[in-house]
Amino acid sequence: MFSSRKLGTNDADAPTVESQQRGLLSLERKTVSEVTPKYLIVGLGNPGREYHLNRHNLGFLALDEIAERHDMAGFTRKQGRALYTTGYIHGQPVMLVKPQTYMNQSGEAVAALVRLYNISLDKLLVIVDDLSIPFGTLRLRPRGTAGGQRGLQSIIDELGSDRFPRLRLGIGRPPSHMSPSAYVLQNFKESDMDEVDIILRRAVDVVGSFIKDGPQLTMSRYNGPADRAG
Repeated sequence: MFSSRKLGTNDADAPTVESQQRGLLSLERKTVSEVTPKYLIVGLGNPGREYHLNRHNLGFLALDEIAERHDMAGFTRKQGRALYTTGYIHGQPVMLVKPQTYMNQSGEAVAALVRLYNISLDKLLVIVDDLSIPFGTLRLRPRGTAGGQRGLQSIIDELGSDRFPRLRLGIGRPPSHMSPSAYVLQNFKESDMDEVDIILRRAVDVVGSFIKDGPQLTMSRYNGPADRAG
């Protein structure tokens, strides 16, 4: 589970030898198995530790939560211009993908993987932050325009189509004195972290439902505030 403790890098937060050993054992149980994916789940963000907790990296954070919930290995493998891990969700083979191209060129990495694995566009799900949606709101759509999200626009341009599902995670509008570009590259505030945790757990549920039940039922079940009953 995502935790606000990830915000800090104090010595008090450093792992002990015992905790490191437990972590190694846990990683050993998460076998790295190559699968031919039927679903491509893409989280958008910017690579690099300095961007890790930016609002713009909510897609990356969602993938971390999905991988943990479904006992997948970490994002240690590289294909083209993306890091990825693979596993199964509701019995379906999936690949979780973090493009390493920076947000605005995300389409280069995504389109290459779609073509390499011959992924049907209705089995491509892109998870993005969205400042046009209130903080804490999730919105799944089966297709549509980019709505100003440059990572989505890059994917649309590279695929030549907007007919793929996307899950928008609302981060809210910036204050009046701040530009949108500065806002999305800010870290979440400490006071935001409980809500971020709810959003990420909800995103995991949405992805599972999308794979198991399809987009229409998933939209009716989950679209709206992350803390509403589903």
